[in-house]
Amino acid sequence: MLKRYILTAALLMALVSCGGSTEEKPVFLNSVIRNELSDEEALRGLDRKVENYLQRWEMQGACLAIVKNDSLVYAKGYGQADDTIGMEPHMLMRVASVSKLITATGIMRLVDAGQLKLSDKVFGPNGILQDSVYAASQRDKAHNLITVEHLLRHQAGFATDLMFSQETVRLGLGLERKPEADDYIRYSLNRKLRYAPGTTNSYSNFGYLLLSRIIETKSGLPYATYITDSILAPIGIYDMHIAGNELESSLPEEVHYYSHSEELDPYSSNDVTVLSGAGAWCTSVVELAKLMAAIDGRPEQPDILSQEAIEAMTAYSDPELYSLGWNDTNPENGWTRTGSFAGTSALIHYFPDGECWIMVTNSSTWHGFRQTKYTDELLHELRTGYSDKLPHRDLFNGGTNKEKD
Repeated sequence: MLKRYILTAALLMALVSCGGSTEEKPVFLNSVIRNELSDEEALRGLDRKVENYLQRWEMQGACLAIVKNDSLVYAKGYGQADDTIGMEPHMLMRVASVSKLITATGIMRLVDAGQLKLSDKVFGPNGILQDSVYAASQRDKAHNLITVEHLLRHQAGFATDLMFSQETVRLGLGLERKPEADDYIRYSLNRKLRYAPGTTNSYSNFGYLLLSRIIETKSGLPYATYITDSILAPIGIYDMHIAGNELESSLPEEVHYYSHSEELDPYSSNDVTVLSGAGAWCTSVVELAKLMAAIDGRPEQPDILSQEAIEAMTAYSDPELYSLGWNDTNPENGWTRTGSFAGTSALIHYFPDGECWIMVTNSSTWHGFRQTKYTDELLHELRTGYSDKLPHRDLFNGGTNKEKD
């Protein structure tokens, strides 16, 4: 059952006030964005197409947000958040590997602050990660060649990504409990690299776990605290959290998750929390849209990163090369970031004309991570048919439906 709460005006004031301060209070977007704000007669066809998509793939629910030139012009939930409650755009969902974009933003924030360079070595005598967890685990000296950029681009050379192989790590270390993050690190670093760092790609959740540790080491703060304090809160995001694993640990307003297979239970088949910056964030499409408006380099809203950092993240040179945090940044097609595991499928597509379409579901299908291909086809179809019908407004502006000047 979805945990329900109501943010009254009094509670909102308590959350954002500081004593008798007269400073401007931040707007909690998730407290004000509801489906009715995006009920538009001209977009009924769009709604039907999304509903048909959910029915076709036997998905329980989804949320769609559309940003145009840094303004939130549309945000709506479809289907069910759980067995009894309809989906709303403010509801929280796991976003899986979309978390990597958040982690990359944290890394680039440290680069902007002069606390880190992409060329910095991760391990070795002058490496960032120096404590016993890392030093005692390494058997392959090639680990000392890995840089921060290699981790961001999935080019570190790790032989196998074991972050979804809980039993392999548990048995390999002789544990009588489920592995923790340090266990995955010890086990993975005790294996030889498959190839020399920087020579080719191999998608690695483990690499982004290490990036989470780098953020902790350089900032002196827990990973989630640094992301919250240095990136999210400054741009008005207050309800983005690291997800729990069990149904009982669901956040207030977090949806229920559904899988196509009884063998892939969303609450037991993956250790979501241990993924940290590789895949553990839980948020609404509304706040995810707010983050996109803050890392796109457009002038309408201030960015949380420098223009140089944004250009580095989105630079494109080789179709085989991962961008920094993004899956792909081909300028002809725009920037994409996907995420999926049991019970979750997420896609961000930032188009070259400044439109950003975000869709997250609370259901997975038998296609697994390939489902986002079909979601992307849907978003292209919707853009073609309805981009020119989107309202001229900014729902980021206090959640109002007011027309922009």
